Amino acid sequence: MKCIVIAPHPDDELLGVGGTILRRKSEGADIAWMIVTEISEAEGWSAEQVVRRSAEVEKAAKFFGFSQVFHLAFPAAKLDQVAIGRLVQRMSDVFKSYEPEEVFVPHRSDVHTDHRIVFDAAASCSKWFRYPSVRRFLAYETLSETDFGLIPAAAFRPNYFIDISNFLQQKINATKIYESEFGDFPFPRSCTSIESLARVRGAASGFHAAEAFELLRARE
Repeated sequence: MKCIVIAPHPDDELLGVGGTILRRKSEGADIAWMIVTEISEAEGWSAEQVVRRSAEVEKAAKFFGFSQVFHLAFPAAKLDQVAIGRLVQRMSDVFKSYEPEEVFVPHRSDVHTDHRIVFDAAASCSKWFRYPSVRRFLAYETLSETDFGLIPAAAFRPNYFIDISNFLQQKINATKIYESEFGDFPFPRSCTSIESLARVRGAASGFHAAEAFELLRARE
């Protein structure tokens, strides 16, 4: 199986799909990582922040064992200033070259504008007659983003659960890669929050720990 995880920002892949990535790898899947945005000094970030982020991405790619990493390099937190057509075209090029079967995207109700825009662009790559390789399209939840969405009609409604019982501790360990993005509980992006959510999703699905998704489209 070929899977692609679409992350608006580095660390979204860990928060939403970290355990599933590790499980899929153990099952022999080929997994690619699409990072939609990046930070740069030109956009107001310090040289130290840029260097640290680059190192984090490199460490994450190695930890998860991604076969390919696609850097779209749009400016972080400024996707609302980018023509959606440009974003769709870049994603389309990746889909046509990599030909994923399973696609993971951020949820449309996430509070971060970048997440919502990435979802909309990725949805354009779900048409079977343009991207026949795609078999399953799933939206993941991101701590500090999905849980802060305020649109009731578009709230995250998990209907697909993946058992990560054997991979939860590895997922938690991976938070060390992004130390600047994590804090102490009750901060949403914390080890305690990650474990608590995994246990709740596991209880809802009959596993000791799970990641939850909205299955948006599937065909066999």
